[in-house]
Amino acid sequence: MSHSRVNNQPAGQHGMVVAPGGGGNRNAQNMPVDADGRDWSNGLCGCCSSCGTCICATVLPCVVYGKNKHRYQHLDQQGTPEPSPGCCSGSCVAHGIFAACGLGFIFQMVNRGHVRHRYNIKGSGCGDCCTSFWCSPCQLVQESREIELEEQSFGTGRY
Repeated sequence: MSHSRVNNQPAGQHGMVVAPGGGGNRNAQNMPVDADGRDWSNGLCGCCSSCGTCICATVLPCVVYGKNKHRYQHLDQQGTPEPSPGCCSGSCVAHGIFAACGLGFIFQMVNRGHVRHRYNIKGSGCGDCCTSFWCSPCQLVQESREIELEEQSFGTGRY
């Protein structure tokens, strides 16, 4: 790549998180961004606005966790939405096994941290832990909806 092409690249803007995989609009609802980042695009208690995901996250949280993780990783690594996220994956199975022992929230806490970082969302590991432990279904839906906003920003109409 020539030096002149590098100089002609668009500059990042305040609050923008740039990852190796590129991606779509990571702040699709234009949430205000300050030095600590921004808030989630959807509130934690807004899980009922995505009824199907909410029911699935309540009954089978491992499925929603697995889909969230797979969708996030595809966006992060490929820079595009996952064309057909599967229902069951290795992540889903691992979460299910640990959830049977009461430890599924640990997987969710780690993934929530990755999602927060990708979207420059305010928070901390302690907050991720508490939210994943006490509000598991709502946390999974909130995370899913944040990922969905970036997927929709590609304009594919699939999501």
